[in-house]
Amino acid sequence: MKIIQLLPWTDWVALGFFVLVWVGYAMFAKYWSDGQHSILAMTNRYRHLWMLQTTARDPRMLDGIITQTLSATPAFFCSTTILILGGLFALLGTTDKAAELVREIPFAEQTPILVFEFKILVLVVIFVYSFFRFSWSMRQYTFVALLIGAMPPPETFEHEGAPNRQHYADRAAAMTGLAAETFNGGLRAYYFSFAALGWFFSPAMFVFATLLVAGVLYTREFKSEVLALLEE
Repeated sequence: MKIIQLLPWTDWVALGFFVLVWVGYAMFAKYWSDGQHSILAMTNRYRHLWMLQTTARDPRMLDGIITQTLSATPAFFCSTTILILGGLFALLGTTDKAAELVREIPFAEQTPILVFEFKILVLVVIFVYSFFRFSWSMRQYTFVALLIGAMPPPETFEHEGAPNRQHYADRAAAMTGLAAETFNGGLRAYYFSFAALGWFFSPAMFVFATLLVAGVLYTREFKSEVLALLEE
């Protein structure tokens, strides 16, 4: 392929580093949460408390409203992602003007049009991935609503041989946590898309922006004031 010949090895290294940091941080955030306090781990505790109260609440209109509110956020990002993808595809039709604009920046490296288009396609891939994450999160919240709707009346749990209250709460809380984790994956893609913008200037800027985004994500998920408040 011509792009392999045109793209310098430094750009390939920067792109590989970007993918490695993104995937590595996602795995780190998922498995480190099991043994350390994180935003996701702490909010999962509150999700479990919420579902325990849901099993004792009748009617469950409040829980339905909360679930609908939670699903509205990934729905918003889904529609926003479609608009962004439309803008990126439109940009592919005017890459010569966009590349000329980037060349005017003093510290930006000069790149051929084909390389510039390849970098835009990388952004397209990032936002396509985020769209699938957000849309799957929306569906998972509909499953949460189904689980809440399928819960028997509160008094049923008190009878001998009745369904186990803890089992229902655990299952609904786990589904809500999966929906939140899926949404976090899509939102993380948005963060790393900003790092990918650094590639339009230079591979060094790309690497620096990738490390900066990873540091920001780590601080917010593991060292933020919000986490400290949730732990109290």
